[in-house]
Amino acid sequence: MGPKLVDYLLYEPEDTGILWIKFNRPERMNALIGSSEESGTVAKVGEYMRAGDDDPNVRVIVLTGVGRGFCSGADMRRDTPDSLKGENFIGNRGTTEGPDAAREHFFHGFTKLHRDISQIRKPTIAMINGPAVGSGMDMALHCDIRLGCENTRFIGYQQLGQIIENGGSYYFPKMVGLGRALEFAYTGHLDAQRAYDWGILNYLVDSGDLEETTRELCGRIMRTPPMVQWVSKRIMRAALDSTLENTMVLTSNAGGILNGSEDAEEARRAFLEKRTPSFKGR
Repeated sequence: MGPKLVDYLLYEPEDTGILWIKFNRPERMNALIGSSEESGTVAKVGEYMRAGDDDPNVRVIVLTGVGRGFCSGADMRRDTPDSLKGENFIGNRGTTEGPDAAREHFFHGFTKLHRDISQIRKPTIAMINGPAVGSGMDMALHCDIRLGCENTRFIGYQQLGQIIENGGSYYFPKMVGLGRALEFAYTGHLDAQRAYDWGILNYLVDSGDLEETTRELCGRIMRTPPMVQWVSKRIMRAALDSTLENTMVLTSNAGGILNGSEDAEEARRAFLEKRTPSFKGR
């Protein structure tokens, strides 16, 4: 069963095995709808990705934006669409006014929704066709791989009196080192070339080549057994906060399991028979 669709976030699965999830408010540079409401943009991104994760026909999930922007983050006009008025916030435990109510709202609501993206087992790609601002940047960082073009920008909310959000504060130091991460934290802006030089973008190509490059990458990904990707992703993400010894245990256990899978046997047969393998994810 697919997700409940909304017009401000497109869900476009293809027969190729690619699922395109597209922010669709080009007139607002794809600013978010709502915050942590159940039909808010961030919640819907997680819902769409989980639906793709459960769909056996989907191999790779690509997050991108319609028009000139990837996602410009919170809509600073703060007007709530009629469809969200009166809707409950997800896990909003803040019951009093003041900073602590805001903290509870973000931790139990908004932050959890961002984390959902990182827990998708299938490969996730952010095709960053324009500015990725605030929460938009955070969602891009939670994806596994990022492709950008000359229009790509990473922008924080520092000028508006807010820190980098959960994914940014976690991933930036690990990706680029503490000094560069703090430089971004102090300035709040990173252009495409520097993002590529720092290793935040896996690819930097002309905007006219961005979709083709993304499709080519998806094609290469789909030539590898799905279970190898799922297990590799989980182990490598766990290794970010673990030790060599723990990682060795995880890989030793996983190696034996994968070796006996149907896809591993199919990969070996296809190699010997010099044909394209047909994987089933089991």
